Amino acid sequence: MHIDMNNENEIILDNIYFAYKQRNVLKNVDLVINKGEFASIVGPNGGGKTTLIKLILGLIRPDKGRIRVFGKSPKKARHQIGYMPQYAHLDMDFPASVMDVVLMGRLKKSNLWFSKKDRTEAFNAIDELGMSSYVNTGFNELSGGQKQRILIARALCNSPDILLLDEPTANVDHQTEENLFSILKNLNSKMTILLVSHDLGFVSKYVKSVICVNRQVVIHPTTMINGAMINDIYHGDLKMVRHDHRCDPKGHHQEGHNHD
Repeated sequence: MHIDMNNENEIILDNIYFAYKQRNVLKNVDLVINKGEFASIVGPNGGGKTTLIKLILGLIRPDKGRIRVFGKSPKKARHQIGYMPQYAHLDMDFPASVMDVVLMGRLKKSNLWFSKKDRTEAFNAIDELGMSSYVNTGFNELSGGQKQRILIARALCNSPDILLLDEPTANVDHQTEENLFSILKNLNSKMTILLVSHDLGFVSKYVKSVICVNRQVVIHPTTMINGAMINDIYHGDLKMVRHDHRCDPKGHHQEGHNHD
């Protein structure tokens, strides 16, 4: 499928292939993300969800195909992207305050000290997540949900145009999850948001689209999500999912089309 790489969409992946140690992780991926999108990336473990995020960030390069973010390479556009990795992959055992953790989001290789502007932007991000009273609190003193908020604030402190979140509500209770998604919904008025989640049934009431990743990538509007589709995504072959709406990267309506 031909994709215009010069259009104004925020994220474009064209015919992307990526393999790890000779094992295909993603193949023949076409994806277009428009400005203001709020989408959840879902799929089975090992299906390529985190790989997709890392490709958009430019942390890894595809074996084949092209990626553009704001019309630039992912590496050149990285300063416009806020990223929250999986909390389970972070080592936060060292003594650091909430402000220290959020300031890490302003850290640049060429600048190892923080200006007054850095601290102001970090505080504003903390305040936006409703955590301003915890600025000087030790990060490890926070609850799981509070830590997730601070990690989101760290991703926000550069005022990004795109926010990428990898399992932002992992290991938190249902009420905390509801609160975090309410915050993300408000943030979506200012930026595009993509998040990895295993809880498709929960996130579908908040996000606009669902990006199904299982070696290949297909987008569905949340109005199409039902029990049968959830079962297909996680326990069956992805080609069994019906793609009646937005079944190509640009979101065209194609009645009764199945994607292999």
